[in-house]
Amino acid sequence: MSPFIAKEKCKNIFKSLAFWVILGIILGIILGCVHKELALSVKVGVDYFIHALKILIGPIIFVTIILGIISLDNLKKVGSIGLKAVIYFELVSTLALTVGIFITNVLKPGANMNLDPNEIDSKSVEQYLTKSNADISASSEIIHILKDAIPTDIISPFTEGKTLQVLVLAILTALVISLMKNEDKQNIQKVFEVVQNFVFKILQIIMYFSPVAAFCAMAFLIAQYGLNSLLNLGYLLLVMLFACLVFIFGILGIICYLARVNIFKFMRFIAAEVLIVFATSSSESALAPLMKKLEKAGISKATVGLVLPTGYSFNLDCTNIYLSVCLIFLAQAFGVNLSLSHELSILLVLMIASKGAVGVTGSGFIVLGSTLAALGGMQIEEAGGTLAEVLPITAISILLGVDKFMSEMRAVGNLCGNSVAALIVGIWDKQIDWEKFNYAINHPEKFRNEALN
Repeated sequence: MSPFIAKEKCKNIFKSLAFWVILGIILGIILGCVHKELALSVKVGVDYFIHALKILIGPIIFVTIILGIISLDNLKKVGSIGLKAVIYFELVSTLALTVGIFITNVLKPGANMNLDPNEIDSKSVEQYLTKSNADISASSEIIHILKDAIPTDIISPFTEGKTLQVLVLAILTALVISLMKNEDKQNIQKVFEVVQNFVFKILQIIMYFSPVAAFCAMAFLIAQYGLNSLLNLGYLLLVMLFACLVFIFGILGIICYLARVNIFKFMRFIAAEVLIVFATSSSESALAPLMKKLEKAGISKATVGLVLPTGYSFNLDCTNIYLSVCLIFLAQAFGVNLSLSHELSILLVLMIASKGAVGVTGSGFIVLGSTLAALGGMQIEEAGGTLAEVLPITAISILLGVDKFMSEMRAVGNLCGNSVAALIVGIWDKQIDWEKFNYAINHPEKFRNEALN
């Protein structure tokens, strides 16, 4: 390799956002080890970063969906994209749950732990139990989601970060604009394009601070939980990691292969967003930049705008894996022998309960408690009584030591799952520019530099 080529490669590395995010993570781990008090105090950095990104999520979704829908030739395409997205979500979410249950049954991370539910300290999980509904049911969860999707005004969905309400407002606004005269529609479209460019410029500036956010997040994590906490329930973490990898590179890999896309190239393409999510443990922290990137890569605005935001409520694949892995693990740890019919019942409940989890830190833990409550009346003959008696909601307290690390896994997995969902729905509905997309995944660094200019 010539010195000139080596020098150019070094320049490209230093220009890469992913490189600086990785450096931030490493420096954060070092600070967390050597200066605990200072590391705990820098958490404010990641809080401000996530808050800034969440402020932009509403406007970006709103503008992207409107521009996407009014740019379509007819409104039938909107229904077509939505229907295909729902079919894909349900199929892949069910596969994710099945992967979690199957792998945990095979690897048995909770076997021979012989824990006693009477010795559980419920105080450690009180804050989560107050948030979970002990009377959760499939029907009540669906009704809650539908109610929450209806905005009461046009401001609060943006200020309170209610993604589904922003989605509904955007679709309704786009439908009204689509019914207007062509001249008026074109004038409105130009205004929204200017607004979109403005918001994306702000996003670009914020993303320059992502390495700082990664540094702050990892420093706090290590200072708060310590390196030793990485060893607590380590086998469970490995099982969770293995299940996520099987899902991403196995299930999603096969789906992408059938769509003539290399999953490894696609993962490299979204590597910067994956690292940001890993550092912040929030899949929403990369929603806005991911929407911009996929749109620039040739997937239509309508597809990106409809699939990604809804996916963050209805297609949390690795949250599904987390829920199934943890439930089977707890059953094994407390000596509860679940039959095939019991596990099928768990699968059905999780298919509904997981829809109530959003892509923010801690939500999966809350939904896990709610799901245990929903399964409370299940008869477990081998354990002598109902599931509520032998596996109470407070059993989730034993997961507190490792939930932070599992949160990072499910957040990263959810990002990958929703990215692939937007890609597949775009391909399925012929809403993708293959020339742009192939260039983007084959030349990710060049694509990023060109997209920023």
